[in-house]
Amino acid sequence: MRIVLVAPILLLILNNSFGWALALFCLAGFSDGIDGYLAKRYNWHTRLGALLDPLADKLLVAGTFITLAYTQDIPLWLAAAVILRDVIIVAGAAAYNFLVKPVQGEPTRISKLNTTLQLLFLVFVLGRAGFGWPEEISITVLGAAVLATVVISGVDYVLSWSRRARRGE
Repeated sequence: MRIVLVAPILLLILNNSFGWALALFCLAGFSDGIDGYLAKRYNWHTRLGALLDPLADKLLVAGTFITLAYTQDIPLWLAAAVILRDVIIVAGAAAYNFLVKPVQGEPTRISKLNTTLQLLFLVFVLGRAGFGWPEEISITVLGAAVLATVVISGVDYVLSWSRRARRGE
């Protein structure tokens, strides 16, 4: 469902319909929560699901960051940092998959924190653009936290995968 919602969310942002974009963004987040709950509750784990879940997250988050940077609602440099981290992670996963062994989707704690902060940042930006809340300072502080966790988690992935590759794990 998140993948299907990406295009309407981005179009709503481009048309300055931030309230509706926020509503669909929250719906996408809710569907992610239900998906995760059902997968854990009923042990519904597949290789395809393990690949589609992070792909849906990346499409939603990256698409929203790029679109908000395009509309100048967030700084271009922050969107670039978020996208660059994802490109590095995807390229590293692909290289690891082909050169070492198949990648198992195992997000780290810092990566989970980064994803949470990114989603919260996007909710705050959409809320501010659509409804004038929250205050700008909260978006600035959250943006700084996103940047810090983007850098830390990106470096963490590179270092941990490099160690694993050297050991042949």
